[in-house]
Amino acid sequence: MSRRFVLCCAFLCLSLMVAPAGSLAGPLGKVTLNDGSQIYGEIVEMTEGMIEIKALFYEGDTITIKWSEVVGIDSEDPMTFVLSNGTSLRGKPSMIRSGTLGVQTDLLREPIPIETGSVSAVNPPVKRAVAFKGNFNFGGSITSGNTDVKNFSFVGELVARSERLRLSMLGRYLYGTTDGELNARNAYGTVKMDFFVSKRFYVYTGVLFEQDTFQDLNLRSSIFAGPGYQIIDEGDYASAYLNKLQLHGEIGLGYFNEDYKRSEDMNYFTGRWAVNLHWPILPWLTVFHQHQGFPSLEQTSDWYLTSQQGIRMNIWKNFLTTFQINWRYDNAPAQDTKKADTQYILTLGYAFEA
Repeated sequence: MSRRFVLCCAFLCLSLMVAPAGSLAGPLGKVTLNDGSQIYGEIVEMTEGMIEIKALFYEGDTITIKWSEVVGIDSEDPMTFVLSNGTSLRGKPSMIRSGTLGVQTDLLREPIPIETGSVSAVNPPVKRAVAFKGNFNFGGSITSGNTDVKNFSFVGELVARSERLRLSMLGRYLYGTTDGELNARNAYGTVKMDFFVSKRFYVYTGVLFEQDTFQDLNLRSSIFAGPGYQIIDEGDYASAYLNKLQLHGEIGLGYFNEDYKRSEDMNYFTGRWAVNLHWPILPWLTVFHQHQGFPSLEQTSDWYLTSQQGIRMNIWKNFLTTFQINWRYDNAPAQDTKKADTQYILTLGYAFEA
């Protein structure tokens, strides 16, 4: 055996030992596709129907393949498999036959067979204990000359979600003057806490506060509680246009109080219904709608409805622009005030997640 051949073999063995350790951090294994081809390397994860693999000795980006094309995985490293029924298994996988894996866990002597079609995720990223998502937005205009007009608006929203709890906060403030005379000043805020009894069903409690100078309103407030249901949640649909769609509805009971400047104050027990839609149709375009109604349980002609809806577009990184319409309807308004108010708001803002 020549010295040159021995040196080549030693170099090849050294490469096999060093390359995976230096460039591949996840479980190493073999992925078999339905056409018979095989890919060796780091199996990063499989989510949303796509498996991500960092091929051995390849310094480029990871390879992404449809999970439906995978018929087998073999690895000596333990991996996590999440099934479509919510079950989670962790163990070393091996291909029993095309389309069937055997997962060898630490608890059982025999591998557990699972069909690749029943797997919804592989090595899914660890979810944060509490996830925060929100945005804050500002709008305004100043006109000077023959007419001096100033308008300012602020809208902010925050949602904090853990496995069992969801905290939602929403607030907005609008202020405007014309030639020094006040023509708009109102504020609105709501805080709500949801406790999830199951994946879909939850119970909630919340409060609402509102002020409007031109509705003769010092303060409108309500405290409420009831059951809610998460009709659609993120990941329910595989379509890229529907994957992040969220929709939930609520019913409940509450107590309503309206403190007026000149008119007689009102307070009564109410029912409550609410709908919340959040739909990121595209990565840069989101449609939203929120409304809640408060029908009096003491006088059927007295009820109140508030809503906001609009579109939100990302313009650069986390910066966005929002056009929304706020509509409020009081079927029993204060004296000399109208039942309905409509606001059209265009803002620039910033969205964040943590």
